Amino acid sequence: MSPIILTGPTASGKSAVALELALRLGGEIISVDSMQVYRGLDIGTAKPSTAERAQVAHHLLDVVGLDESFDAARFVHSATRAIQDIESRNRTAILCGGTGLYFNAWLGGLGSAPPPDPILRAELEAATTAELLDELARKDPVTLDQIDLQNRRRLVRAVEVIRITGQPFSVQRARWPEQGGTLTTGRAFGIQRDRQDLVRRIHERVDRMFQAGLVQETRELLKQGLQGNRTALQAIGYRQVVEHLDGSPSLRETVERVQTKTRQFAKRQMTWMQGQLDLAWLEVGTNESPAQTAERILKTLLPA
Repeated sequence: MSPIILTGPTASGKSAVALELALRLGGEIISVDSMQVYRGLDIGTAKPSTAERAQVAHHLLDVVGLDESFDAARFVHSATRAIQDIESRNRTAILCGGTGLYFNAWLGGLGSAPPPDPILRAELEAATTAELLDELARKDPVTLDQIDLQNRRRLVRAVEVIRITGQPFSVQRARWPEQGGTLTTGRAFGIQRDRQDLVRRIHERVDRMFQAGLVQETRELLKQGLQGNRTALQAIGYRQVVEHLDGSPSLRETVERVQTKTRQFAKRQMTWMQGQLDLAWLEVGTNESPAQTAERILKTLLPA
């Protein structure tokens, strides 16, 4: 049986629905989340609890430490192996998460971009964001229109690939071979909520993270090398708390900044999902439980 894809913006409730689906189908969950792969990033990534993992097997959680790197290529390899393992035991794989880069890689192929050049990378890291954007605008306006301008790591990588190959990054991506999995019609679902409901859930979720000890967790992660891992430090919540611990802003302002960043991230996720994936969208009401949403999906998967 082909895998089920379940996605949606952050705080939409997709993880709880995936858990219910797995319980009913005899399934196992594969996390499609670029931050949950890191050990120690628990509260800020809303990682499944110990109790939830005891109920249903979860894959691609706590895969690497902060002294290691994890990228889309490694995700495709790991997810493919996990799917093969799950299906060999006649169970259903449920890919659940909101990292568009990982879905793109799994569905569309790993590509053939060149490996990083340490010397060039150092030069680009030293450049200002304005300088990088100017170069990208001149050499690859298509990628400039598509890239997250707030994600400096991806901006550096795009310019790096252009300089190494002499070709626009967008042209190279268009030639990348088909690899990984497939998006099976009728088995890919998106969780969608009314904007006000989603904003409320985001704000409540962020409040719970701080109440659960996000600041203390960040302190511990800094001791383990969080600031040395550029990818992990991009995780919303941790970066803002690090700035708070460095002296400003205040804790209340930090909470509000994390809420704002999370709202903006959720909006970008929806834009990507609607444009890139052929999903059966489920409009979930404020009072609808994860079990009820799972039942709606099951009626589609297992019609009477």
